[in-house]
Amino acid sequence: MTHEETNPLVVLDPVQQRKGRMIFLLLAIFFTVPLLVVVAMIKFDWRPTGKSYGQLIQPPVSIAHTTHWVSDQQQALPAFWQDKWNIALIARECDAPCMQRLYDMRQIYVSLYKDMIRVQRVLITQQADTRAIRARYPDLLIINGAPEQVTALGSMLSGGGQNTLDAQRVYFIDPLGNIMMQYGPEMEAKWIRKDLVKLLKASWAG
Repeated sequence: MTHEETNPLVVLDPVQQRKGRMIFLLLAIFFTVPLLVVVAMIKFDWRPTGKSYGQLIQPPVSIAHTTHWVSDQQQALPAFWQDKWNIALIARECDAPCMQRLYDMRQIYVSLYKDMIRVQRVLITQQADTRAIRARYPDLLIINGAPEQVTALGSMLSGGGQNTLDAQRVYFIDPLGNIMMQYGPEMEAKWIRKDLVKLLKASWAG
């Protein structure tokens, strides 16, 4: 048996080591830069070229570490808001206008085509019985935990504003869990979609 065969240590080629470090650095830049761009957009109130139809949330509000519930009292993973762009609707009870808004959100979602995998739709409500909603929108994520926790989350969504559960606003939440934009019930779905498409083009995060 030779000395090389008995030596448990393997000496890596310095060229391969440098190549491995370079690949790791490039991957880190690829996944980190777009998220930093999103944060900068919020911090410095920068928007992509062209008109934006929603109201920018200032100061930015992070809900990345809040406690919340999904799928009728089943606790969500800590990274629920992360890795995807979120279109969120908040409503105390999902009445007819709420159901219409959920329909609008679904139409926006399916119109994204290949970018659908980067987005998820969320309903935040105090409504306990969501069977009718689930029957119509089985892929919708629903947050409906304890009423006081839903109220607290609703307040965070509007930066501490009042009566958020009755406002029925639509929000964009970025893959870092930052609330970026909000849209009142009077805003047409086509304009919400236009802003969302701009955000998806401006960042490859999510």
